[in-house]
Amino acid sequence: MNEAKGIKSWLTKRIDQELKDLSNQEPSNPLATIAFALVFTIILLYLIAHQLLSTGFFNTNFDVLAMVFLYGSLIEWIVVAILESVGQKNISRDIDAFGGIIFVVIGGVWLFVVFPFEFTYFADVLPESIRLLIQWISNDVARVILVLWIVVNTIAAFYYGILRVSVRKARAYKR
Repeated sequence: MNEAKGIKSWLTKRIDQELKDLSNQEPSNPLATIAFALVFTIILLYLIAHQLLSTGFFNTNFDVLAMVFLYGSLIEWIVVAILESVGQKNISRDIDAFGGIIFVVIGGVWLFVVFPFEFTYFADVLPESIRLLIQWISNDVARVILVLWIVVNTIAAFYYGILRVSVRKARAYKR
């Protein structure tokens, strides 16, 4: 019983903190959010280069649905970072919470099941001098990373989903 009260108290504090943060329309740390958007833009472009150059990284299982899940998750994160950097926190957090369930959790499971990658070719679009940095990633290593990614993001998606619903209820109650 005390554990339930402790969790409820912690969630209430987190909701209050989120309400306070949302009422402040100042942009989030712009350097961090811009860096975040830039990193995911580079990853997106890297994957698009693989596809356009037909390196062999994407195998025959890389169909339209796999593209939507892979590219959609990256685009979602870029949009969220941009919205955060311009002070649109409420919209960005809705997209992050509910888009994360669709693209990262469902999409991640789908990508794991069909596994449309061949990591032997993952470093092929890099200059020869720096290929060694990521050449060690095999399909098995990538699958383990993908499973960890799915587990962590499933927990985060449900947490942020509950938080967003709770914040919306609290905002409606205060009106």
